Amino acid sequence: MKWIVFAAAILASGAQAEIHPTPRPAPQDDVVSSRGATAIQTSTRPVERMMSQDRQAVTSTEASRTQVPRNDSSGTVQMSDRPRFRPDTLIPAASRTPRRSRDGGGGLCGRSSIQGTAIAPVTGPGACGIPDAVRVSRVSGVQLTRPARMDCDTATALDDWVRTGLLPTIGRTGGGAVGLQVAAGYACRSRNSQAGARVSEHAKGRAIDISAIQLANGSRITVLTDWNRGANGRMLRTLWRTACGPFGTVLGPDSDRYHLDHFHLDTADYRSGSYCR
Repeated sequence: MKWIVFAAAILASGAQAEIHPTPRPAPQDDVVSSRGATAIQTSTRPVERMMSQDRQAVTSTEASRTQVPRNDSSGTVQMSDRPRFRPDTLIPAASRTPRRSRDGGGGLCGRSSIQGTAIAPVTGPGACGIPDAVRVSRVSGVQLTRPARMDCDTATALDDWVRTGLLPTIGRTGGGAVGLQVAAGYACRSRNSQAGARVSEHAKGRAIDISAIQLANGSRITVLTDWNRGANGRMLRTLWRTACGPFGTVLGPDSDRYHLDHFHLDTADYRSGSYCR
């Protein structure tokens, strides 16, 4: 009898209970700033974990967005975010191989780093003349103060010397080398313009004389005034030495009185190697 009464009590209480589930409470926004911006509602569903590479990408993005100012030792001057100068090692590294024309030979003398024009053969009396002549105006980005006529062997030697000798040696001095002062190019004459002397390499388009290096800030390093004088003199001596190899003959102020104010560079071929004085 007791169990009948107990079952009846349970049935009575079940009839009074709500058979529908209780609705979820309305979501509440979390205020994340004083301006009234609210956080995005988060899902109650589980979120898939990010892969390690994705986390690194997000971290890098956030770091790039938030730049922390950096000060010098005194704590007053902010460091610039501009890129620094290229390291000096890049100059000789970039100079090991000359730039060639993309079509494999369409540039002047087959190199796009040599700028100028191909011209008609230069003729002259006797041994004078240039069968395959070019007029060079710029080599490896360095301008000649006046275009010089020469053959391609001399043009490529000049390009090699500027790229591997001049540019690394001058570096950033005065903003870098931008020009070569040409004292002489092709000329139908004897050596040193002396009567009875042998025909000069200038008369064959195989020589060029350089008297100064022009710098980006407008200053110049001249053979006449800077040879054996201070830092500029040391750079000139290095330039003289690095020319010995690309050129067959290199003459400077220590050679004779005819070369006190310029370097004579030519591509004469000697069995014993380059002749440098």
